[in-house]
Amino acid sequence: MPNGKPAGVACIQLDENMRCRIFFDPRRPACCGGLQPSTEMCGQNKQQAIQWLTELELATRPATGN
Repeated sequence: MPNGKPAGVACIQLDENMRCRIFFDPRRPACCGGLQPSTEMCGQNKQQAIQWLTELELATRPATGN
């Protein structure tokens, strides 16, 4: 996604099993490669993991300039 993606929107590179289609591809964004699974990140289930990622996306979104 050349211009990034909104928080809460799944990456277009995720397949039907939520696995990255470009995991070993050099085009994989550095921000994705920097994410390392942890208990904090993954939680106890998919819902907790999505919540953590959404919070991370919101906390690191670029300023809108308003």
